[in-house]
Amino acid sequence: MKKIFLFFAAVSLLFACDPTSEDISNGGNITAEQLKAMSTVTVDKDANGQNGNVITCNTTAPVNAKWTISGKDFFNNYATKKVKLGEHTVTLTGLCADGTVVTADFPVQCNVITNPLERFYIYGAPGSGQEPFQPGAWDAAAMRFSDNEGKHLPFLSDEVYWGFKTLIFDLSDVSEDCAGRIMNGWWSARYDGDTDVHWTNGLWELPLTEAIAKDCARGNGGAGRDLDIMVTSGSMTVNAIYYEE
Repeated sequence: MKKIFLFFAAVSLLFACDPTSEDISNGGNITAEQLKAMSTVTVDKDANGQNGNVITCNTTAPVNAKWTISGKDFFNNYATKKVKLGEHTVTLTGLCADGTVVTADFPVQCNVITNPLERFYIYGAPGSGQEPFQPGAWDAAAMRFSDNEGKHLPFLSDEVYWGFKTLIFDLSDVSEDCAGRIMNGWWSARYDGDTDVHWTNGLWELPLTEAIAKDCARGNGGAGRDLDIMVTSGSMTVNAIYYEE
């Protein structure tokens, strides 16, 4: 059964928990120090004992747990994720039975690749015949993820939307004034804080969120409005779009 969790914050969002795996039994709250003491975050090791790139998290705290690892949220007592090399701060957020929210941070360092990230192409895979393209300014179809309303990009699957993947755009020939909107194909919502994004040469990452999935996914509660990245000024070349796991 798919678990849908809405987190409790200043706007009073709530978790919906699966009682078979998320048992709240403390009847009250715990402190951030108790949360951290009841939780572990580890990285795997290579043959020489160096920190690898797989982070594993676990908590026995009697709370609804949300792990945030490298920009991704996992709503469970246990979580694991392959990450890029470098420093990472894993955040555990716990919702106690009385509504108290507590957090704990776990800094980790990943030094060597023990489990390579796999690249999943949405556009521009080597050998696919999909060529780099330059989306025109104010052309909403140029980078709309739609088989029938777009010009270059396919529908994104529910697995991509509801998996909250991070889309990686390989960009080149980006002009200094290149900017644009993150919105949906119906022009009914923006996902950039109503402030145009400014692009530069290289890789640009776009984490998919629950708000994007609800509006743009075509199943599992999505409204089917299609994610749309629209250039509003300047120019750039889109070479490839993919996500990594």
